[in-house]
Amino acid sequence: MSGINALLAEYAAHLREYDAWFARCMEQHGDRIACAAGCAACCRALFDISLLDAALLHEGLRRLPPSLQDEVRGRAAPILARLQERWPDFAHPYTLNHLAEEHWEVPEEDDTPCPFLGADQRCLVYAFRPATCRLHGLPNVDHCGEIFQRDSCSRNFLERDAAAEPGLRWHFREAFQAEARLYRRFAAQLLGSPEVQGDTFIAAVPFIDFAALGAPRGCGNL
Repeated sequence: MSGINALLAEYAAHLREYDAWFARCMEQHGDRIACAAGCAACCRALFDISLLDAALLHEGLRRLPPSLQDEVRGRAAPILARLQERWPDFAHPYTLNHLAEEHWEVPEEDDTPCPFLGADQRCLVYAFRPATCRLHGLPNVDHCGEIFQRDSCSRNFLERDAAAEPGLRWHFREAFQAEARLYRRFAAQLLGSPEVQGDTFIAAVPFIDFAALGAPRGCGNL
């Protein structure tokens, strides 16, 4: 397995740790958590993901049947077109970091559906989804009490502040540091320097040519 392929497999394994944390929260507090398959309330709006997340998501797209790949691209294309109307220099590889952050922030009321949502409102590439999709819905509070994300889905923990629930805490600081190290390795291999930041929007992912950036086609067994 090439260096990039091996790194993507390692990142996929790291993201499964996020899934395991969320699953434990569901086991302990399932009566207070509304998250379930088919609920796509949080799969809306434009939000940025890392280029590492985009590479993994791109691999998930590659594994879909051609007809579903076409459907995803068909839904993503008009979103990308709107983004390019707003930012004419938003071109391949569709990274945002050359723009000042205040320029690429999107309105909070944006309700753009994720192009990877199927007709049944389930994610077509669930096993390849970005880190933020795996962590959204519950607060991200470290065991030490440090809050990385206070907000939770408005449908969860209706009767209390979820961020104050000790049972939801996890080693987020350690996990996020590990994720950052993985990104730096990815940037060094794909972009030439561990210091290069690369963020994009999910709608741009189907149109990023990772092979042109130096990545091999396919990322092996994840």
